Amino acid sequence: MNSIFTRTIQLLAVVLLLSVSAEAKKKPNIIIYFADDISARELPIYGSSKWSKPPQGGDTSDAKYRAKTPVLDQLANEGLWIKTAWAATVCMPSRAMMMTGRYAHRHKWWHNKDKGTWVNEKGKKESVPIYAASPHTNAFVAKAGGYASIWAGKTQMSGVDQFGFDEGVFTPGVHDKENTHTDFKVVTKKKNGKRVLINEDTGAEVDYYQQFGWYWQPHVELMNHPDSKTKFEIWPNSLRAKQSYGLHTYGPDVELEYVFDFMQRKQKEGKPFFVYHTSHLGHDGWDFFSSDINKNTRQKWPCTPKIEWKKGKYHRTEPKITGDKGVYNTHGTVSEPGIHAHINYIDYQVWQYINKLKELGIDDNTIFIFCADNGTSGYGKSSPVSQKGVHVPMIIYAPCLNMTKQGEQDVLMNIADLVPTIAEIAGVKIPDSYEINGESLIPFLTTDKQEHRKWIYAYHMEKQLIRSKNVLIDGNNNMYDVSEYPADLISFPEVKDWSSYSKQDVKDYQMLQSILPEFDLHDDEHDLPKRLGPVEALTVK
Repeated sequence: MNSIFTRTIQLLAVVLLLSVSAEAKKKPNIIIYFADDISARELPIYGSSKWSKPPQGGDTSDAKYRAKTPVLDQLANEGLWIKTAWAATVCMPSRAMMMTGRYAHRHKWWHNKDKGTWVNEKGKKESVPIYAASPHTNAFVAKAGGYASIWAGKTQMSGVDQFGFDEGVFTPGVHDKENTHTDFKVVTKKKNGKRVLINEDTGAEVDYYQQFGWYWQPHVELMNHPDSKTKFEIWPNSLRAKQSYGLHTYGPDVELEYVFDFMQRKQKEGKPFFVYHTSHLGHDGWDFFSSDINKNTRQKWPCTPKIEWKKGKYHRTEPKITGDKGVYNTHGTVSEPGIHAHINYIDYQVWQYINKLKELGIDDNTIFIFCADNGTSGYGKSSPVSQKGVHVPMIIYAPCLNMTKQGEQDVLMNIADLVPTIAEIAGVKIPDSYEINGESLIPFLTTDKQEHRKWIYAYHMEKQLIRSKNVLIDGNNNMYDVSEYPADLISFPEVKDWSSYSKQDVKDYQMLQSILPEFDLHDDEHDLPKRLGPVEALTVK
């Protein structure tokens, strides 16, 4: 009897050991929250003396326009935040860098209005799709490592089903012109023989750009959702969703609802997931609630649902909005306009993420990364001056990595680093023959390594920006001493002559100058070659 009992105990111990071993080998989930047009200076954790003010931007030190981010602050302090992280100067090339781990000389998106061309399979010359120029996207890397993936939010790229994501919830959607649920759009029409922009909600001509709404009463489209009958399906797509949809529906809320649905399904399946959440929050947009119905007066950053941080948790007021055709009453249920309100709402969404992870029991096995695509509109966006356009926030919270660093990290990082980081986490080998410009963060995050990179790089059409810890060369070929951050994070002393600086600074300047020609291919290799050679496949380590 005792021997049977002993063998039973031994068997249970083996089963428990195998279970623990399997859990230890379980790959961590990865969430990237990629915000839109938010400079590092906008987040309180960066300590800037100036930030952006509503309604049209500019500098302010007024505390009432300062974002409040208790959740991001906590993640930054318990995890870490990078003092100097760079993106590109504007959204499309920055998103290309994020998705490929490569610079513009490889993916060919030099600027929003400056993309390389190629001849597609039908013999037509067109802008280069990112997935053609750089097929090993972040989603394909994650997929090779056994991850399920979802892309939520802003796309700004055609062929969204070609990037490797299993599912998507896009705001605005892919087929916006077919969306009959909302007239919150600014579209191009002919009027008296001329092409003009019309706010379809009011019928008024406006001075803006074509836009399908992504905030209130949004255009949303699902990709490959398990309940959909087709690959793409315009939302609301059910009787219940249609009945609840209206002026009070907020696009970022819809995105998060589908992300959480995806996370929950994958958790039940026991499959690691990769969430790529490209929120519009931070980006200015047409304010259908407060814009002058006759022309173009508008708030730069439209209001969000009203939220309040109280006793360690967020409280959200359910929006109530009535009206039509440019005349609306929000009944005090929404925030004031401004980028600070957008950042506050991001913090609320991050709080929701953390709560959902805890609810699913996976908070200790998920890596959460918060960053942005470029500088704030009206301040840094599309600017090659100093590092105004490229200095973005970067917060990494990863209890599962047993990080050796915590809090502020005075190191250099580039958003291209996230693709090789995902590869290392997922156990995927990117072939040596396939150029990757990013460097994995894992050695810095998990060992005693004190520096991550010696230099970081960005681009703006034919212009190049590069910096080391102490030396910066901007897109206008101006030089700066960046050894210390000024109070406003940007007023670096300009350098005309390096002779009065240290030998190390001179050496750094010479190093940066020697690197630039490697990527300076805008004029010589602007487009993709007519014939693309074979690309080696990703492999699992």
